[in-house]
Parts: sequence; structure tokens; C-alpha cells
Amino acid sequence: MKIAVASAAVICALAATACTPIRDQHGFVPDEALPTEIKPEIDTRATVLQRLGSPTALANFDEKIWYYMSYTERSFAFYTPKVTSRKITVIEFDENDVVRKVSQVGQKDGHKVKISRRETPTRGRELGLFEQIFGTIGRLPTDGTGAGPGGGQQNPGGGGPGGPGGPGPR
Repeated sequence: MKIAVASAAVICALAATACTPIRDQHGFVPDEALPTEIKPEIDTRATVLQRLGSPTALANFDEKIWYYMSYTERSFAFYTPKVTSRKITVIEFDENDVVRKVSQVGQKDGHKVKISRRETPTRGRELGLFEQIFGTIGRLPTDGTGAGPGGGQQNPGGGGPGGPGGPGPR
């Protein structure tokens, strides 16, 4: 009886821990200095790099804007993880590599982007299934030279009407 009770307790404990939510931290995790400790017009690119390390990303067209990004996810059992918090620190530098502006962007500042399912059209025409299967009927070579209508040389002698080897003017 004691073994059955102990086994049931172990099974219940394992079942309870299997469904415990898991929290994951991704991206920039500050070690010693917080991004909010960076002071505009005082800190430089070198001091930011020394205190915070390399940025998570640079702006696409302006290397004077640095992004430090982090987010926390929570997953429960087999369900898709959900982002519970997102923090982005934006640091802008001026022409002299001095910090011009430090701003914080959170999850509420984000926008959902709808992904377009459209495809870029290709040149030419698209062939249907039956055109692909039966499209070569009538295009196969019939004269044994390996060339059919629309491709290759039809007359190996080199001529059609009025050409070399063909019937000349009458």
C-alpha cells in the first residue's frame, strides 16, 4: 500500500512539473550597466561599447543608430510560445560619436505586420498541367534530322525557296 501511494505521489509530481510554464529570456541581457544609465551628450560610442557591449543591431541606412533588443517568452506544454515582454533601447549618436538620444521602446509600441501571400509574377506564360504533359505533341521531329518546326535547320542542304540548294528563279 505504501508503494502505491508513493508511486501515485511521484506520478502526480511529474505530471505537475510537465505542465509548468517555461520562461525564456532572449537577446540583450545587461551584465553590469543598464541601457538607461547611458547619458546623452556625455557618453560616447566607445563608452557605450565598453559598458553595454556590441549592439544587437544597427540601423539599416544609418550606422549612428544602435539597437539593444531583448524579449521574454513564456511557453506552456506544447503550445506556441508567447512573448510576454519586449524591450528595445535605441541609442543615437551625432557626427562626433557622442550620444545624442537614448530612448526605450516596448511591446506596446510595436505593430502587427500582416504578411503578404502574393508572389512575384515570372516572365512568360504559365503552363497548366495538361499543357506541360501534352505540350510537345506536334513538336516532335518527324523528318529524322532532330529538328522540328520552330527550331533547328529544316533542310540540311541549306536552303528554302530561293536559297542555296533550293529551286532558283524560273
